Amino acid sequence: MKKLFLILFLFISVSVSKAQIDLTAAMGINFVNSPSFNDYLNINFINSDEQLASFNSTINFMGEGAVTLTPSFQIAGEYVYEFYSITPASGKVPFYEASYAHHKPSAIAYYVISGTGYKLKFGGGAGIRFLSFEEQLPNSPVSTSHSTTGFGIVLKAQGYTLLSGNFYANIGGDLRYDLPGEPTNNGTPIIDRTIDENVNVNSVAFGFHLGIAYILN
Repeated sequence: MKKLFLILFLFISVSVSKAQIDLTAAMGINFVNSPSFNDYLNINFINSDEQLASFNSTINFMGEGAVTLTPSFQIAGEYVYEFYSITPASGKVPFYEASYAHHKPSAIAYYVISGTGYKLKFGGGAGIRFLSFEEQLPNSPVSTSHSTTGFGIVLKAQGYTLLSGNFYANIGGDLRYDLPGEPTNNGTPIIDRTIDENVNVNSVAFGFHLGIAYILN
């Protein structure tokens, strides 16, 4: 059994060492629909003339490393950091602020179409989701921190165009379904008292990004 694992490890190591590797860094914008979170903010803290829309924009930063196993197939590891913040200009309560940081690592499999000076990738994957939520309530000297861990899936398409040498311009889009669940503070969830329900940050989102890639042959 040990010999089998050793042979498998050496086979993978040799395959990866001879494979093409794509390293990509990008920045983008997501449009996120999180019904429970939106309702919590709209009902309790935001005036009727400033209500959140069904989809709200967030910024995100993405890093990805992909390994080519065959000319038309890649496996990749992706990390996305998404940030959202809101401070109502004239809310139902004074001095309210809320923000969250969403960490989205995923393993992705891609179908690849490539040619001279370009590459197209279409794929999907899944991963763990980590979300931390900060809330500054009225008459509170410090913000309250909540966190949660869940699961998410992603469908993704990317295009690469040669700039110079091994450097490529990158443009892409994705569709995400994330289920991080209910943020808690020492086991205590956020409760929307108006409807007597725990608040969750589950969401559907679509987004676009621009970046740069280094492709090592």
